[in-house]
Amino acid sequence: MASTILARYAESIFWLARYVERAENLARILDVNETFSRDSRGAQNWTSILMLNGDKDAFEERYPDADPRSIIGFYSIDRENPNSIISAITAARENARALRPLISTEMWSQLNVLYNWLRSLQPHDVSGPYLSSFCQKVKEACQAHTGITEGTFHRDQGYVFYELGKFMERADQTTRVLDIKYHLLLPNVSDVGSPFDVSQWNALLRSVAGYHAFRRSYPRGMTAANVAEFLLFNNGFPRSVSLCVRHSYDMLSQLRSRYGLSRGLDTLELMDGLHSRMQATEIETVMNGGLHEFLDRVQLDLIDVTVSIGHSYFYADYSQDAADS
Repeated sequence: MASTILARYAESIFWLARYVERAENLARILDVNETFSRDSRGAQNWTSILMLNGDKDAFEERYPDADPRSIIGFYSIDRENPNSIISAITAARENARALRPLISTEMWSQLNVLYNWLRSLQPHDVSGPYLSSFCQKVKEACQAHTGITEGTFHRDQGYVFYELGKFMERADQTTRVLDIKYHLLLPNVSDVGSPFDVSQWNALLRSVAGYHAFRRSYPRGMTAANVAEFLLFNNGFPRSVSLCVRHSYDMLSQLRSRYGLSRGLDTLELMDGLHSRMQATEIETVMNGGLHEFLDRVQLDLIDVTVSIGHSYFYADYSQDAADS
């Protein structure tokens, strides 16, 4: 990007993609947690989301009780929560508004439809028996946006930044979905390997639309190590961390090789380091060293790359935002 104005466009494209992907993944997290919460530990299941997203203090400032209904509302239609689905779509829409000269009419219209629907919802529309259908509609709307973008967005630098944002966010969110299952197991180690445990891994795979792809890769059975390996390292599954990191690296490489952007060498080196570590790591090493610790390291690496992208391409400083996340 040659000028500050174009850099601003690139930043808006990058975050448009991230916020749409974030909204979809929030819906996936709520959906899988609704499945996890059908046992006697349901309340603890919901509070784990607050811990994983670092929102416990913000939630407790405004809600007296950490009950399922309050937490679901907090992450679905609470406009004061910057990490809610409606806040993510609002931010995506604002970025799209700044991009009206660059994006298609279809992209803009579809986001507006989703935004207006979310604004119309009341707490009872997203709780109890309605939560699953709400999550499904959000996922389908976000997937529709991705498909419309694929079919209508001009293939230039802007599209590369869109893909970069999408895959960066997807990598981060896959680690979070996997980390939720880890946290739910902490006080219940005796459940490992039980039918209940397998059913939860099953639900987690379905939440990321990975159940059938997993069965193709692991036809003989489902274990914690197999599911973690699939979500972290499988090079054929679109939401695996390894594939998303590789695509992010490819997008950064294109910005230099195809479009001649001289900035961003530090960013490319950071992503290359993460990509190399992902390729060199075996699932046995991850499980023996601690799944949560590995996921935490990957999340921190992705934050470092995001901060570097801001410095290199958008003349922006995301370091404080990263510290707060």
